[in-house]
Amino acid sequence: MFGVIASACVALNAIYTKKILPIVDNNIWQLTLYNNVNATFLFMPIMLIFGEGREVYNFPLLYDLKFWFFMTLSGVFGFAIGTVTGLQIQFTSPLTHNISGTAKAAVQTVIACLYFNNVKSMLWWLGNVTVLGGSAAYTEVKRREMKKAHTHQSELASKLESGDKEAMLSGDSKP
Repeated sequence: MFGVIASACVALNAIYTKKILPIVDNNIWQLTLYNNVNATFLFMPIMLIFGEGREVYNFPLLYDLKFWFFMTLSGVFGFAIGTVTGLQIQFTSPLTHNISGTAKAAVQTVIACLYFNNVKSMLWWLGNVTVLGGSAAYTEVKRREMKKAHTHQSELASKLESGDKEAMLSGDSKP
């Protein structure tokens, strides 16, 4: 149940990121800033409501420099991942982002399984091959669509440069 909810949240995040980007002039940095400020203000009351303030106060490593170094490092990496995620959604689509994320997770899982010599059932392998095969098929379809669009734009540019405005205006310029 939690896996389904998590997957739905990831998909909705990508969809709403794509939807909100025009509101912030397609500026991923501005969106990231708003998200982090909102998360900070939403996170604090939730911590207090659930009694986590005392846990933080009593945390033994609260004043440990090494702890804060690694917390800061993980924050920098988290910020970088969030920025790259936003850029991927901005320049592709929420669906492409989710498919690439799923493919990445499947590849990491297979590599870890092979590295640690884990024995898995045939159904497990079939599931991973299905995910990777579907991701590869989606990638190929998108590649063909992009190639077709690029070819069409190149043809239009050639016609425009050669002065063949009649062919462009006559409807011959449709893909």
